[in-house]
Amino acid sequence: MDFYKYVLENKGLIIEKTKELLRIPSVLTEFDPESECPFGVEINNSLHYMLDLAHSDGFVTKNVKNFAAHIEYGKGKKIVGVLCHLDVVPQGDNWTHPPFSPIIKDGKIYARGSSDDKGPTMAAYFALRFLKQLGVEPKKRIRIILGTDEETSWRGISEYFKTEEMPDVGFAPDASFPLIYAEKGIFTFDINGKTTDESLLTFNAGDRYNVVPDYAECTLSVDLKQEFKKFLTFNGFHGEVKKNKYIVHGKRAHAMQPNLGINAAFILTDFLNEHIDNGFTKFVSKYLSFDHLGEKLNVDHSDEEMKEFTINPAVFEYDNNEFKIGINCRYPKGWNKEKGFTKIHNVAKKSGFIYTKLSDNPVHYVDKNDPLVKTLHAAYIKHTGDTETPLMTIGGGTYSRALNKAVAFGASMPGRKDVAHQVDEHIFIDDLLKATAIYMDALFELTK
Repeated sequence: MDFYKYVLENKGLIIEKTKELLRIPSVLTEFDPESECPFGVEINNSLHYMLDLAHSDGFVTKNVKNFAAHIEYGKGKKIVGVLCHLDVVPQGDNWTHPPFSPIIKDGKIYARGSSDDKGPTMAAYFALRFLKQLGVEPKKRIRIILGTDEETSWRGISEYFKTEEMPDVGFAPDASFPLIYAEKGIFTFDINGKTTDESLLTFNAGDRYNVVPDYAECTLSVDLKQEFKKFLTFNGFHGEVKKNKYIVHGKRAHAMQPNLGINAAFILTDFLNEHIDNGFTKFVSKYLSFDHLGEKLNVDHSDEEMKEFTINPAVFEYDNNEFKIGINCRYPKGWNKEKGFTKIHNVAKKSGFIYTKLSDNPVHYVDKNDPLVKTLHAAYIKHTGDTETPLMTIGGGTYSRALNKAVAFGASMPGRKDVAHQVDEHIFIDDLLKATAIYMDALFELTK
């Protein structure tokens, strides 16, 4: 069967349904486990959009209390899982086009969630739908599992697996081709403290631990407006003063690659340190500013296979002389966790502040010679002819780590710029279509 030809014949339908899903602004606004919409109305709308679509196409579905759901096709004891998510990060500023009004331009669909992860979710869904339409009868059950807060705390998928079976193998269409067989460990922590300085009234930057903050603002009891304008001009930074707010604009990026962003909080604290004496700003500049490798904290590490340790100070809250700095780190195999945690704790304690570890998800690793990896890689090669691009490891954390054995598999093609979590996020239509065919082949081979 020529799966790609069949996909091309249905190109218009794939694009239409993808745009419909992208119009739903499924950003987490609240979490109420007792609510009918535990992650807010819009995420719930996205979940039900997919379930309604699956019902109309005759699939078996199950909704687990609106925390997560699955779409199932095939028969058998074993399950192949495809782990997708419908939540997206906040839109950010300075989009060329409205982020929840998808637009096609230069062969790309622009919208928040187009690459992470609604576009790839649609590729996986249509792969399943087209297999069904072509009369393929899998000898295993295929489950597309729909998560709802992958970008935050994974509470949806955690609730799902309290009652549902664990797939035997699977993949997450939430990264890049040809395949990602290993993901760095991820841990988050807070630094909390108090200061006595009366010059800094408030300071805020960032809204998610897994995003480089592109906006920072502060208010002061002293007038530094002229100095601030000179600082911005001299250094070529973007910012302004609005009434009593000192504002800096940076560049958003995913926390797994903080070097691709410009952390607005670093710029603002560096300016403040030139003019005020504040323990919070001093700590940021001494131990965190413009150091995505953790060298200032002396926790840096590199692994030949999984590359460097990275650190992303992401959330900054300061008010009434009390502050919180929320930090997200990605560590490769071989990094000594306990030694690293101790070093951070000691640095905070030495400064008179408090270190609190919030979470730690260990390194996720599947051997490159595993049959799952070889089967998926073969499907990719069949539809691209690419035998040269190596299999990868990443610093991101996909839903693949929610399974005992799973990898991240597409949907972005090699050479594409990583636009996840960034302004003007997009997916190439050719990639969306090619990924659909690759997923068809992969699922067909995994369930023969």
